[in-house]
Amino acid sequence: MNGFWKWTRRIAGGLVLLLVLIVGTTYGLSEVNLQTTYEIPETRVSIPTDAMSIERGRHLAVAIGKCIDCHGEDFGGKIVIDDAAVGLLAGPNLTSGAGGLAPTLHDSDWVRAIRHGIKHDGRPIALMPSEDYWHYDDEEVAAVVAYIKSVPPVNRTMPEVSVGPVIRLMNVLGQVEFAAQKIDHEADRPATPPEAPTAEYGAHVVKTGGCIGCHGPSLSGGPIPGAPPHFKAPRNITPHESGLAGWSEEDFFRALRTGVTPTGDHLDPTYMPWNATKLMKDLEIKALWAYLKTVPPKPEGNR
Repeated sequence: MNGFWKWTRRIAGGLVLLLVLIVGTTYGLSEVNLQTTYEIPETRVSIPTDAMSIERGRHLAVAIGKCIDCHGEDFGGKIVIDDAAVGLLAGPNLTSGAGGLAPTLHDSDWVRAIRHGIKHDGRPIALMPSEDYWHYDDEEVAAVVAYIKSVPPVNRTMPEVSVGPVIRLMNVLGQVEFAAQKIDHEADRPATPPEAPTAEYGAHVVKTGGCIGCHGPSLSGGPIPGAPPHFKAPRNITPHESGLAGWSEEDFFRALRTGVTPTGDHLDPTYMPWNATKLMKDLEIKALWAYLKTVPPKPEGNR
């Protein structure tokens, strides 16, 4: 009997040691990815100050880029996820108020953060969909920066972002990457197609609007890797029967403008930001619809 408990203690001790090694290795390797510094060639973008450009930036930041989802409607910061396993992920205060980042950032820092997901010190931003915003052309990113710099100051100090064990493990396993890891920082940026109700322009709206970040590369939806279990899985928006096959353009407009689907389901704005998409121009929604009709149909959850 003593021998049995002796071996039981040894096995338990071995398992604890193994767990400690796994946790330590996971933390260490993921921390390397979080602390890696990137040398990004400075892109000189002239930030406008005229009212028309600032208004365009407001539209791009709110209706298309949906920056308010992470930074709050006042751009004063917002906690996005507070979960022991996933971490504390929050969009910082971007204003010039107390606790805001605006006073510390140069124009090139704004552009680097938006397009590359890189902080002013060269380290990656843990929560930032820059793989989408990389597609903004110079005029678009300049307008977005102009608008953010124009918002009223908000006095709010946000908590420091911390990445939890689940995200760290998935990062080490290559299942979740930070934006800076996903981007080819030296690639040539494709030309933006003319603003028109075409599939070509719709593809640009999809890329800059964060659709891929939620619905997946194939736009077929399914659970978001690393998201807390209570997060609702994004829907399939391909022309598959489990997606938009039975939808009309009118149905699509209604869903993006009112959050109501053809079956009468009400989309939860926490997960499908129709409060932002309702502000899109008719032309943009038409272009988006034209593009979605061209993507290959995929079963739901195929991402």
